[in-house]
Amino acid sequence: MKVLTEKIEINTRGKTDIIDITHKVQEVISRSGIKEGNALVFAVGSTAGITTIEYEPGLLKDLPELFEKLIPSSKTYHHDSTWGDGNGYAHLRASMLGASLQIPFSRGELLLGTWQQIVFIDFDNRPRQRRIIVQLIGE
Repeated sequence: MKVLTEKIEINTRGKTDIIDITHKVQEVISRSGIKEGNALVFAVGSTAGITTIEYEPGLLKDLPELFEKLIPSSKTYHHDSTWGDGNGYAHLRASMLGASLQIPFSRGELLLGTWQQIVFIDFDNRPRQRRIIVQLIGE
């Protein structure tokens, strides 16, 4: 069993910025030499998350609209009173989405559906430089 851990750095715009990172995760697998296993993809930070979607223009509008309905950015949250940074909604959205995702791979290729991409979503209220951890376990 082999374990490899790498980090990916990306710049985001914040405000529910959705970035397709599928190719970056695939590059880690391709460089690793590991052919069979699982890739754990983890968003470092408490105002971002990882999921899969069909990365297409309609969903790139629908998903932020859904989060805005569920956890409005215009509302004042208790977190905002504690820190005064106005990003309480970002913490709640990230918590709801989750910080990590596990994806199997075989023959050195991610086992995703045809219309399924891995996305990083930055919910914070400002642009950020973000770090994503990709940990491969396999043979």
